[in-house]
Amino acid sequence: MKFINQEIKYYHIHLYYTEKNISYAKELGHKIKELFSIDLGRFHEKSVGPHPMWSVQITATRENFYDVMSYAVQNRRDLIFFIHPGSGDDLLDHTDYAIWVGEKQELDISIFKS
Repeated sequence: MKFINQEIKYYHIHLYYTEKNISYAKELGHKIKELFSIDLGRFHEKSVGPHPMWSVQITATRENFYDVMSYAVQNRRDLIFFIHPGSGDDLLDHTDYAIWVGEKQELDISIFKS
């Protein structure tokens, strides 16, 4: 078995939501930003990039990832999370290295293939 040893620079936690739960997604996103001093992206009301649903991106550091993730999972309600590291290999980060919390969705990974 070959082990990968790429440096992880950050983690992205994408909160997926719908029209029905966008207000809770905003509440949770802003609470996480306040508690952990993280970067919170824009709340998209359309599919963006490889993401098949409305989403917002939370950027966690290697140092605070566990705390941010623990809080998010404990308070997720019906939100879906797509989590991936930032190793510099977008295709692997969004496929082999990814974690789903909730119902797995189909990403459009064609944007990462050259």
